[in-house]
Amino acid sequence: MSKADFQHHRASRMNSPDALTPRRLRTGGKAVAEAFRIHGVERIFCVPGESYLPILDALVDEPGIQVVSCRHESGAANMAEAYGKLTGRPGVLMVTRGPGACNATIGLHTAFQDSTPLVAIVGDVDRSFEDREAFQEIDFRAFLKPVCKWVGRIQSADRIPELLSRAFYLATSGRPGPVALVVPEDMLAGLTDAAAAPPYRVVQPAPSAASMDRLRELLRLSSKPVMLVGGGGWTPDTSELLRAFAERQHLPVAGTFRCQDRIDNRSDAYVGHVGIGINPRLADRIREADLILAVGARLGEKTTQHYDLLIPPCPAQTLVHVHPDPSEIGRVYAPALGICSSVGEFASLASALPVSKGRGHGWMRGLRSDYLAHLAPIAPPPGTSLDMWEIMRELRERLDPHAILTTDAGSFSGWMQRFYVYRTYPSQLGATNGAMGYGIPAAIAAKLIFPEKTVVAFCGDGGALMTGNEIATAVKYDIAPIILVLNNDMYGSIRVHQERDYPGRGVDTGLVNPCFVRWAESFGAFAATVERTEDFAPAFEQAAAAGRVAVIEIRLPADAGPPGSTISQIRSEALAKQAGVGATAQSRT
Repeated sequence: MSKADFQHHRASRMNSPDALTPRRLRTGGKAVAEAFRIHGVERIFCVPGESYLPILDALVDEPGIQVVSCRHESGAANMAEAYGKLTGRPGVLMVTRGPGACNATIGLHTAFQDSTPLVAIVGDVDRSFEDREAFQEIDFRAFLKPVCKWVGRIQSADRIPELLSRAFYLATSGRPGPVALVVPEDMLAGLTDAAAAPPYRVVQPAPSAASMDRLRELLRLSSKPVMLVGGGGWTPDTSELLRAFAERQHLPVAGTFRCQDRIDNRSDAYVGHVGIGINPRLADRIREADLILAVGARLGEKTTQHYDLLIPPCPAQTLVHVHPDPSEIGRVYAPALGICSSVGEFASLASALPVSKGRGHGWMRGLRSDYLAHLAPIAPPPGTSLDMWEIMRELRERLDPHAILTTDAGSFSGWMQRFYVYRTYPSQLGATNGAMGYGIPAAIAAKLIFPEKTVVAFCGDGGALMTGNEIATAVKYDIAPIILVLNNDMYGSIRVHQERDYPGRGVDTGLVNPCFVRWAESFGAFAATVERTEDFAPAFEQAAAAGRVAVIEIRLPADAGPPGSTISQIRSEALAKQAGVGATAQSRT
């Protein structure tokens, strides 16, 4: 067939009413926008860039898709990641080449470590300029590979439907995570008549019957089991199924780092969180356990307390590891039973397991008692007018079960991790990679998705100024989260580490901050400062009634440390320890 005959045949097929798949000539940018609509995209978070203008232009004709223009790519990436966490559907991010993509990598890394579905569209240089180090050019396959499940590049507009379909499948299937698609600007401006791909479907592994039989036997033999829950792929139904399963089996449940909302904390089976600031009694109980059932969690450094609660590669406890990625099972710990399964598929089958006989309530009740004791009040340091335990109590009583709390990184976050009671899934948003700057963008995304819910962000003064410019985004789109800025004029967690390891030699952690009230008001936000415990409740009421984004600065003492300690106490203990070590060494000589 000649080229002319082929083109005539192709045009006839495009215009044929009997064609199986409609084909029409359109730009690459329109093909991308069309694919977004087909795959159910509702919102896209971006900082507009010239390298993907054809997509932005095409989205004008897609009124069902909201484009949220942010003030920094890190903020946009964090919002897309929070969207993926909250909905289970891929958050969609668009950034321009070079600096834009570099700014977004923190959010991609968060999505990667948190197993969050995300599709990132990265604009790029024209195809004819590739490998010349053109303006803002980066080798994105090399650059983004460590923080993405897959990095693809669309060289031909004809492959847009195919490769976008692949991106959505990869982002949601198995262990969810971020996927990046690089789109050269000239390719987006080109024409294609490629047929659209159908909507993606989530593909997840399920346990075998033999695996569930073996789990039933291990549960029967265990007298001191603990279930650790975390990771991605959860739903409210999954949470409820596993809560009921744990209660029937008298199986204590601990949430892994920043995954405390996976199980209703009011359940008799819930025994606390396994992460930074773990209850020492819970840590002892996990070491004492004879069976660890890890569901969805990766068993990373923070969850295992620097790989000490479970000793690799063969922990003393019998380990059952349930995870959707087979490459994660056995990666650090050799399990007695590995089950490659999504959390949802596992929960469905686990809920049907018969109750194990012979194990009473005593073990679970003991762990639950330890958890409740760990919620007891902590007295503030002498002379302090601000009691953070009372503020947390106020929030526990004031917020309804469906409120969403987001957290930034810092020693202040120990208050919400230890003292807030999460009652529904999803209600906690935190970056398990410990990235600062997550709290405010995540809260904005959460309130955008669930405008009927109360959304509260916990931030330190350091993290607040990393992405606080996104308050302008909240004002622009009339989004009204409540942002708590816990301000002690320093990078608090780093200062704590300094004083523990190098007592009395704290350096470069002090901060010079703006007046947070005037700063917030300059964006158009409601703002208030709280310096005394009794001022918090009225300030929070005003913020909730403001009808716009609100910032409450909570002035912490400069000496404030993690819950139950101060920086001066940590320094004194470290100095005493050093003196003891020095005296011991001197006596030996």
